[in-house]
Amino acid sequence: MPAPLAAALLPLALLTPAASPVSVVEAAFDPPTAFVPPAAVSYANDLVPYGSHARIVTDRSVPGRTALTLTATGLAPDHEFPVHLHTGGCGADPASSGPHYQDRIDPVQPSTDPAYANERNELRLVLRTDGRGAGSATTTVAWQPRPGEARSLVLHAGSPAGGHAAADRVGCVKLDELDG
Repeated sequence: MPAPLAAALLPLALLTPAASPVSVVEAAFDPPTAFVPPAAVSYANDLVPYGSHARIVTDRSVPGRTALTLTATGLAPDHEFPVHLHTGGCGADPASSGPHYQDRIDPVQPSTDPAYANERNELRLVLRTDGRGAGSATTTVAWQPRPGEARSLVLHAGSPAGGHAAADRVGCVKLDELDG
């Protein structure tokens, strides 16, 4: 390649590719104490068994909107899991996932004010599993997460089962694609 042409193409090669408006995260749930930090953590093996699988497709191709689809297999059968976008990452401590992500942040935390803690201001969905523990749920919100502030998708226990409180965090999936 002639030197002038190579010099002209070098700036193009150094450009970072634009982030795709559609991201896919696929992960198997592992124990929070795994030697290598897992992409998906189970805090309740009875509801989110180790080895169960999650696939999250996030579509931000429409400006000012976010659509998210969660598909899971191998979870507790015939169960309803409330699922929320959270501000923290997945760690050994379920609380490390932080509070629910809010488009307009409630100045009082933990957020219980219905003006902030609602389905328009938080990304929420309910994953209902069938008799084999498989399920899928989709939601769309009229905003896009701020870069670096939406780091995980958390499955909550839902209806009391196996000694868990409804709000207990039973699973967490790391979302690097929304993390800025």
